[in-house]
Amino acid sequence: MEDRGFDLEARLSDEAGVHGTHSLAPTDRIDARSYRAEPPNGGLPVLEADEHLIFGSQNYLGLTADQRVQNAARQAAATVGTGAGGSRLTTGDTILHHDLERLLAETLGTERALTFPSGYATNVGTIRALEPDVVFVDAYTHVSSLEGCQLAGTEVVPYDHCDPDDLRAAIDRYSGAERETVTSDGGEAVEESWLVVTDSTFMLDGAVAPLSAICDVAETVGAWVMVDETHATGLYARGGGIVQAEGVADRVHVQMGSLSSALASQGGYIAGDTALIEWVLNRAPPFVESTGLTPMAAAAASEALHLSKHGNQRERLWENVGHLREGLAGMGYDVLGDSQILAVECGTIQQAHELTDALAARGVIVQPPMTPLRTDLSDDTVPADTTVTVLPSAAHTRGQVLASLEAFQDASDACELL
Repeated sequence: MEDRGFDLEARLSDEAGVHGTHSLAPTDRIDARSYRAEPPNGGLPVLEADEHLIFGSQNYLGLTADQRVQNAARQAAATVGTGAGGSRLTTGDTILHHDLERLLAETLGTERALTFPSGYATNVGTIRALEPDVVFVDAYTHVSSLEGCQLAGTEVVPYDHCDPDDLRAAIDRYSGAERETVTSDGGEAVEESWLVVTDSTFMLDGAVAPLSAICDVAETVGAWVMVDETHATGLYARGGGIVQAEGVADRVHVQMGSLSSALASQGGYIAGDTALIEWVLNRAPPFVESTGLTPMAAAAASEALHLSKHGNQRERLWENVGHLREGLAGMGYDVLGDSQILAVECGTIQQAHELTDALAARGVIVQPPMTPLRTDLSDDTVPADTTVTVLPSAAHTRGQVLASLEAFQDASDACELL
């Protein structure tokens, strides 16, 4: 009989030769330090004898180990339950969900907010529900946005990374191309719906998008703007993101973000006006057809957002970012970006992997180069990643920051990078 299955071993071999493959390496806890295990490949993990400093986690405010956040999750489990038990449109909606969404809307300056079980589902579901005719998208934008476009049957028009001038040019090129006129059932011409999608802070290179200039371009053609604040929520004044820092909340139609990074929980959210929220909660399959965010996750995120507004974690984070950036630049590294994401240029993918391994051998874990999965964009839109990514946390002490810099210097010498 002919085999109509999938030769996954051959696919893995091909993938390893082109982009490399990754394995799961568990840790004992999510904190500034942890014990790690080699990939168990289905077996029981065996933790190594020595702790590692973790400079590769999106736990930016260090709140995963904060007693107040943990207590909020414990209390939610004890009083409400450990899971939602169903879609929020049936029996899975709780007071804790509404408390979190009220706090998010208040923080982000919008009428309403809505939470999803994951950030990925948030992007996919929101764009799928909006069904824009055209999406103009930053070339480095997260793949979840692109998959949302794919499911919505949207035409995707990329523009150069963080370049509002090229956004303007992309709009002009699209507007000037000949295409069939969209008509209503009555035969009348219908204006297309346009959406501009960008991250505010990009994981690939730490860049911060020029949101005000992007809004300027979008407003000249009447397009909506959707901003992914996954790597910014909670890190700026009063617990907001770049949208709040740049004062463009009233110009961004859809604010999207994660509960899984600085807010030390799980899930994602959108924020905007009441009509947006009501439409998405009725029309986004990942919301309608998924079990709701767990009560524990909602309570933990609420407490973390409160602490991001009123605690000193943000100040500690940015102090650590400054010390690390200065130290790495002083060694001679080119450190990309303008955010807490420190993308350290190594020259080649091989050199970046060698530095990652050398740092791990010296007790410091950073993010290795990772080629993102792409959808609908050509392979040459995003260049090969030749950086290691260093992610400081508010939980890191000054001594741990200095220890990581010493490890960088030693590893760099061993790899002959500097």
